[in-house]
Amino acid sequence: MISFIRGVVADITESAAIIEAGGIGYEIFMTGSDLSRLHGGEELKIHTHFHVREDVMQLYGFLAKDDLSVFRLLLGVNGVGPKGAMGILSGITADELRFAVLSDDVKTLSKAPGIGKKTAQKMILELKDKLKLEDAFELKLAHEQEKAELGETEKEDGRQEAVEALVALGYSASDALRAVRKVGDVSSMDVETILRAALKNF
Repeated sequence: MISFIRGVVADITESAAIIEAGGIGYEIFMTGSDLSRLHGGEELKIHTHFHVREDVMQLYGFLAKDDLSVFRLLLGVNGVGPKGAMGILSGITADELRFAVLSDDVKTLSKAPGIGKKTAQKMILELKDKLKLEDAFELKLAHEQEKAELGETEKEDGRQEAVEALVALGYSASDALRAVRKVGDVSSMDVETILRAALKNF
């Protein structure tokens, strides 16, 4: 019903942002990582999901449209509600979630608040057919490209190659991504150096 809201950040609480648009203040529940990027008084666009139950109507929002898509995918999993889906996306990124599902990585998924081993296995079972490895890599590379353009990351091609090499060595995609991310500044490293540094993180 409400696909996005463009407005000014009027207030930020522990779990939501109050966005003023057209003279109305909308309470939008967001992940901690998204909330940490907001600043009072700034104007922005938030992609939203309008959740309606018999006793409640709530807005859930994301700065990235891809996060909203993954949130809706999670809502399709039996037993996962909006709060559970938000908890998952607070613990891992949309990219990590896709790789975890595709690589049967129960350990990574069950790290999310309120998600036990059984629910993680159910998520993998129900979502695996809806995801493709090629799409997951394409989206991951697109996101890294966006970060590179914003100056947030350097030499992502080297990182990506290191991740792929770790996966080829038998590590799960999500563990590989996490290990490579911990390496830090890779601007002066070649792929082999990144790979060696990442292996020390296991």
